[in-house]
Amino acid sequence: MPKSIPQDIKEDLEKAATLHQRASSDYEKCVQFNKLMSDILGRLEDAGCNKTADKVMTILLDCNPKQGSQCEKASRIGDKMKKFEKG
Repeated sequence: MPKSIPQDIKEDLEKAATLHQRASSDYEKCVQFNKLMSDILGRLEDAGCNKTADKVMTILLDCNPKQGSQCEKASRIGDKMKKFEKG
């Protein structure tokens, strides 16, 4: 049975979604996004929220911050992040 996502993790997922909107053309924001999502992944796994952790993992697989270049997968990641935004 899927576990409910703790409120603090939900809030951080919403923060990450907002951060990603600014990250695609800002390397430092992209790195912040990547670190936040990595932290969230660990917390989701610890909380037993495996389905959501899998979604975060697929986002992290596409997220590869590179200085001096624009993110090639920003649209794909942005679409995935919209699922975490507040409704």
